[in-house]
Amino acid sequence: MQSILIIDDDGEFRKYLREILRDAGYEVEEAALATEAFEVLSRKGFDIVLLDYLMPKKSGIDALEEIKRLQPRAKVIMITAFASIENAVEAIKKGACDYVAKPFKIESLLLTIKMALEEAKFDRGIKKLNLDYTLSALASPIRRNILKLINEGISTRLMGITRQLKIEDHTKVVFHLRMLKDAGLIDQDEDKAYFLTAEGALMLECLQTIERFLNRNVPR
Repeated sequence: MQSILIIDDDGEFRKYLREILRDAGYEVEEAALATEAFEVLSRKGFDIVLLDYLMPKKSGIDALEEIKRLQPRAKVIMITAFASIENAVEAIKKGACDYVAKPFKIESLLLTIKMALEEAKFDRGIKKLNLDYTLSALASPIRRNILKLINEGISTRLMGITRQLKIEDHTKVVFHLRMLKDAGLIDQDEDKAYFLTAEGALMLECLQTIERFLNRNVPR
């Protein structure tokens, strides 16, 4: 179960968030002050930290760096009643991944949390990869097409992939498959069928997002 720490000096607001987030399936803990939060963070890991911008003794923005030092992988979302570009930029510079402004819709908060968790998933996937080698492996349109064929289940074996790509020399396809395998993007099962690794699926998703963005921005 994914875990969230709420840091806010308003007890009623913490209770309100706690009930909503638990109903949404998250494990939730609370802290009223930054110093209390530091103690909690030093003994337990969290996926998300919801951090109030203004708190007594030590503000959320001042606590950000220590929170990221204690748990660099946790995604911090600032909660502020003073939404402004300046506040957002300051929070991002100090380690926050996003912010929500009070009053907010519950759907908006839950979506922000979901996006932060997706960002964390992406971060974990990227750290497992040799980024330079991965980008090199994906530079070839043939290798990008191979990823798509395997992902869609159209062809998962050497000769089937070769036919789909309309390449006469199957040894060239072997080369491209080897590049993708060495990059950690694909692997083979006991029957020698190829499949995408978790990292491969993540990179394909990124490629498809980029392609959609480029297609939307092509001058007509």
